[in-house]
Amino acid sequence: MEIILKKDILNLGYASDLVTVKDGYARNYLIPQGFAVMASSSNKKINAENLKQKTHKEDKVILEASSLAKALDLIKVRIGAKAAESGKIYGSVNALQIAEAIKEQFNYEVDRKKIHIDGEAIKELGEYKAKIILHKEIQAIINFEVFAE
Repeated sequence: MEIILKKDILNLGYASDLVTVKDGYARNYLIPQGFAVMASSSNKKINAENLKQKTHKEDKVILEASSLAKALDLIKVRIGAKAAESGKIYGSVNALQIAEAIKEQFNYEVDRKKIHIDGEAIKELGEYKAKIILHKEIQAIINFEVFAE
């Protein structure tokens, strides 16, 4: 079944993309949750008109995202955590803490939902990398260090 996505969905597509999915996935999950609409001829025309209007606005967004990506590639974020002597930390470091540290240390706004860490969370002291998806075409790799407080 062809559908038009209303929101970005990881591993499926971005908003306003026309994608083909299984009927059950579309009818039982995507459409009822408001993530997509069926790709009827009228919806396709509406989507095409919306895409035309978005293209000139998109250039400005891409420029801002690329400048932020360049800035994020150059920084190194430090995140303090309480740790045992073995190097394991109490709790874990997740995307929310990384976003807060970026805001606090460098005054850059990054949505925590756009930060992807390899694995689920960081549970030991050390240096790590995280991927930040700023735009569907622009990604930044940020280096961060978890140190004992």
